[in-house]
Amino acid sequence: MSTPRPLRPGPVVCVGETMAALAPDPIGPLDDADLLRIDIAGAESNVALYLADHGVPARWVSAVGDDPFGRRVRERIAAGGVDISGVRTDPVRPTGLLLKDPGAHGTRVHYHRAGSAASALTPDVLDDPAVAGAALLHLSGITPALSPGCHALVERALRPDRPWPVSFDVNYRPALWTGRSAADVLLPLADRADIVLVGLDEAQALWGERITDPRAVRDLLPGPHVLVVKDGAHAVTAFTGTDAHSVPALTVRVAEPVGAGDAFAAGFLGGLLRDMPVERALRLGHLTAASALRVPADHGPLPEPSVIASLLDAEEETWKAATIG
Repeated sequence: MSTPRPLRPGPVVCVGETMAALAPDPIGPLDDADLLRIDIAGAESNVALYLADHGVPARWVSAVGDDPFGRRVRERIAAGGVDISGVRTDPVRPTGLLLKDPGAHGTRVHYHRAGSAASALTPDVLDDPAVAGAALLHLSGITPALSPGCHALVERALRPDRPWPVSFDVNYRPALWTGRSAADVLLPLADRADIVLVGLDEAQALWGERITDPRAVRDLLPGPHVLVVKDGAHAVTAFTGTDAHSVPALTVRVAEPVGAGDAFAAGFLGGLLRDMPVERALRLGHLTAASALRVPADHGPLPEPSVIASLLDAEEETWKAATIG
């Protein structure tokens, strides 16, 4: 394990693609839909938006097309209090697009992002003044799947001589890795980051069924100073060095699970940036994830400040019994 890089003053800079998103309205299978709702979707911008909701300075760095979808993406993220000064407009390539297909066994996502503006990002984006002052650089495993240039961007961001600490959400999306081994790419990237977030189910899908518990993930990823392993609706375990901290998940009335992982990441990172103890930061992650779970879109309103404050301070039994409706 490398010496941890200290979190420093400045914005959290989130680098990655955000797309226009079309989803049936009302929610149901895409095959049966007469109307589609236009929204936006992007793991890194989701994190930035939830950080801004918590009052943490956040900046999103990416590229969009010079088209109506790109303008909508910019406007929506800026309206959420996120700094978009590092977003480029590509005059040739389009803004990416996805379609959500909700079904009885979850939501399938159909991507139309090949050749998108963000897929043309290269390591030079890290030279942008918008990145230079980062307190923390946040990346995900989606970006290296988009193109060789995007993969090189993430590789450079994780060089040993980097000036900022890096958080890395594995965020495994099988549909983006057809014909390539995500496991071989994502493991060394994650192991070089300072803070890593990964679902236990993701780790099993990537690195084998022998990964049966959070400790096995830690054995596989000894490099990060902080490793967060999310076990669905059960609990989240954070390893700081060799110490383990586990906090059970809240009971939430779920509209759609998409975006909850990004929301959790923002809450947890926001807690660390505010010098919260790890268990309290994990609670803030759970409370923020509830915001995404309760709405069909990726980004929803936080629980009332009084609810957040009371549950952050609650006794363990009160926490376990809490329901977020």
